[in-house]
Amino acid sequence: MTTATYDVRRTHHDWVHPLRALLFAGSVPLFLGVLLSDIAYANSDQVQWKNFASWLNAGALLLSGLALLWSVIALLGAERGRRRPLLAGGLLLVGWILGLVNSFMHAKDAAATLPEGVVLAVVVFVLIAVASWLGLATDRVEVRP
Repeated sequence: MTTATYDVRRTHHDWVHPLRALLFAGSVPLFLGVLLSDIAYANSDQVQWKNFASWLNAGALLLSGLALLWSVIALLGAERGRRRPLLAGGLLLVGWILGLVNSFMHAKDAAATLPEGVVLAVVVFVLIAVASWLGLATDRVEVRP
């Protein structure tokens, strides 16, 4: 019986601070809640779903705004050759701005939020989810026999 040896290399390794993980990952379910509440409002015309989406959006903007601040500070000390933190910060910034626009959309009359509110909620959720995924991905492991 022969034993095989493997060469394991990490391409880069950064640990994720727990507060950073909370800020990045915490806004994803809140923006998902905004999307689901907007879909529920579009299907039922119960104004409370729009109000619920407004409050979820406010909480999500708070968490993602703090994550954006963390990303800007992290970019100042990041290595110049790494694209992932820059891409995550850029997507987070665009998602936060569109989330703010969605917040203004929810401040309008209840009937005036459809269908733009749902479309914005989908776009913001996708942007924030991808930004969180990129912002929390820390290392890659390469295994060679």
